[in-house]
Amino acid sequence: MDIEEFRRLMSDKTYVSKDSELMKMFHALSQEALKITAELNGSYHTPEEIRKLFSKLTGREVDETFGMFPPFYTDCGKNIKIGKNVFINACCRFQDQGGIEIGKGVLIGHNTTIATLNHDFNPNLRQNITPASVKIGNNVWIGSDSTILPNVTIGDGAIVGAGSVVTKDVPPNTIVAGNPARVIRAIDV
Repeated sequence: MDIEEFRRLMSDKTYVSKDSELMKMFHALSQEALKITAELNGSYHTPEEIRKLFSKLTGREVDETFGMFPPFYTDCGKNIKIGKNVFINACCRFQDQGGIEIGKGVLIGHNTTIATLNHDFNPNLRQNITPASVKIGNNVWIGSDSTILPNVTIGDGAIVGAGSVVTKDVPPNTIVAGNPARVIRAIDV
C-alpha cells in the first residue's frame, strides 16, 4: 500500500482495527513520525531545517513562509496538508490519520491539539477507529491550549479563543470560545 492509498482509506471513514494492511501501514508511518519528531524536537534547528524536517514528516513540500517553534508531536504526519504563511507555535499535537488541512495565513497557538480519530462507542468494538478530517480555512487564528475535535471545519477568518474545545463547525469570520466552543460574535470585515 502506498501513501496515497493510505490517505484515501483514512479519509473514507474506514474502521481500521481489523484491517491488518492498513494497521501495518499506520504503524510504519507512526515509527517514521516518531523518528522525525525526535530529530525535530531534540535540538536547535534553523527555520530552513525545520521546514525540511516538516516536509519530510508530511511527505509534502512546505512553503518557505511556513514557520514553527518546536516541540511538535504527531502520530502519523502524512495526512497533514499546510498552506502558505502558516505558523505553528510550541507544543502542538496533531493526530492526523483522518486528515488535517490547514489553509494559508493560519496562526496556531501554543499547546493546541487537533484530533482526527474516534473510537467506537460500543465497548465490544472499542478498538475500532473512525477517522474524520479537520479543515482549517484561510487566515484563522487558533488560541493557545485549544482542542479541535474530528469532523470540524473552521471557516476563513475565524478566531478560536484560547482554551476552547471545538466540537462543531465554526462559521467564517466569527469568534468562538469555551468548552464546548460557541460563537461569541461576528468579526467585522
